[in-house]
Amino acid sequence: MECEFPTINSNKNEIQEIFKMAKTIAVIGLSPDETKASHRVAKYLQEQGFKIVPIYPKEETILGEKVYRSLLEIPFEVDMVDIFRKPKELENVANDCITRGDVKIFWAQKEIVNNEAAAKAKEHGMRVVQNMCTMVEHRALS
Repeated sequence: MECEFPTINSNKNEIQEIFKMAKTIAVIGLSPDETKASHRVAKYLQEQGFKIVPIYPKEETILGEKVYRSLLEIPFEVDMVDIFRKPKELENVANDCITRGDVKIFWAQKEIVNNEAAAKAKEHGMRVVQNMCTMVEHRALS
C-alpha cells in the first residue's frame, strides 16, 4: 500500500493557534483499550484541560465521558476532530464536519493522510493537520 504525502498541512505557528482555539475535541476512534494510541493521546489531552468527546462504535463511557456513535450525534459544539481512523475514512469525517458546520480543526493523526478529504475540509474553512500526533505537538509547545 502506497502512503500519501500530506500536501495540505498546518505549520508550527498555526498548530500553536489551534491549541489556543480548541476547547472541545471529538476523538474519532477513541479506543477503551488503555494500550492503544488513541486512548493515551485522549487521556493526555483531557489531563491538559481539553474536553474530550469519544466517538466509538461500542461502550457507554470512555475516560469518564459519554461515548457517541458518530460526530453528528454530539448535541453541543465541537471545535476539533482528532481522527484515529484509516485514511479512506477521512472523506466521511470531512463530510460530517461540513454537515455539523461548527468544527474548526480537522486533525488526522500520525500516518493518516487523505489530501482529498483535507482539501474539502480546508475549502469549508477548517484548519487542517495531517500525519501529526496531537499529544506530541502539544508537548512540543509546552
